[in-house]
Amino acid sequence: MPVNLSAPNPADLHPVPGVKLGITMAGVRKANRRDLSVILLDEGSAVAGVFTKNRYCAAPVQICREHLQDSSDIRALVINTGNANAGTGEDGMVRARATCVALARLLQLSPRQVLPFSTGVIMETLPVDRIEAGLPAAIADAKADNWAVAAEGIMTTDTLPKAYSKQITLGGQTVTITGISKGAGMIKPNMATMLGYVATDAKVAPALLQSLVTDAANASFNRITIDGDTSTNDSFVLIATRQAQHAEITDLTSADGQALRAALIEVSQKLAQAIVRDGEGATKFISVTIEGGRTEAECALAAYAIAHSPLVKTAFFASDPNLGRILAAVGYAGIDDLDQNLIEMHLDDVHVVTKGGRNPAYREEDGQRVMKQSEITIRVNLGRGQATTTVWTCDLSHDYVSINADYRS
Repeated sequence: MPVNLSAPNPADLHPVPGVKLGITMAGVRKANRRDLSVILLDEGSAVAGVFTKNRYCAAPVQICREHLQDSSDIRALVINTGNANAGTGEDGMVRARATCVALARLLQLSPRQVLPFSTGVIMETLPVDRIEAGLPAAIADAKADNWAVAAEGIMTTDTLPKAYSKQITLGGQTVTITGISKGAGMIKPNMATMLGYVATDAKVAPALLQSLVTDAANASFNRITIDGDTSTNDSFVLIATRQAQHAEITDLTSADGQALRAALIEVSQKLAQAIVRDGEGATKFISVTIEGGRTEAECALAAYAIAHSPLVKTAFFASDPNLGRILAAVGYAGIDDLDQNLIEMHLDDVHVVTKGGRNPAYREEDGQRVMKQSEITIRVNLGRGQATTTVWTCDLSHDYVSINADYRS
């Protein structure tokens, strides 16, 4: 069961002027499930994205990078689930391009104006004929208020759709930001299998979009981990239709630029945290905050060491206050000159470690009380400086093994 996560209320997801979403059942892998989506953009929209750092990346990732580099006029996205089109060689590239051609022909666009996305099983041939056959129905279904259904249509092992929406005021005008994401396993930073799509009608200079999407990813999708596996298909896309009536944002350090950046990060963090809450087999949502580092980078080393540790994660699943595992993870994180005698550690309000050793006032029953909660914060102070960072993870349960052992069946 997801950890304190419920399906989004469609009424809470504000339409973004200039964006329509259509979803259909194409039978990509299984019959009778929504598995093919299109996102259609009005002319004048700007698009930017960040993608997996896995060198063995999927065909659609490679083509998205090409098209974003070559075209400043992206008008459509096509997303299929059930098949990742990764590990498919040149044939996978041909099939991904054929998907772009098919959608472009139906919309009277250039194939370079289409971005393809796939998620699902690796090393299986993309059934491009089924996708092409389903595209007319997906286009016919395209509506501005289809965000909740689209969130459902991109799911794989997710148990719940993930979506979030927010409205802010810029220059006296209402601006909308709405997004969807999917992911429940194979989640690790660099990008953390996940897909994310966020759209806004903010009138922001297209040249600023790559900076915005990178900042949003670094504060959200690159701060989550479930199992330490970096997917072949991770993609996070930011769309700005630029239809809001405020003055164009040309400087992200301006008041409107900062407000837009903060709102985009908030939406992205909600979507990223929803992925952790719906982690495969997760029963607990864990925030790992590292304080007192010399740099944010070394704080991240310690945070990810804790969040990736199977020993730490299984202890939290069992509510077993075997908290020396956390200290061990900090020790092997890669901070070469770490002074263990300066380390302080808290589990929520419980002070577990002081000056590198067990706090004399710490009682194991207090640690166990916290570990039985569904939401937990681990806080470690390195005693080295002022830097801090937070990552989000979940526990590792029996169900994680079962879900991944049965995934292809």
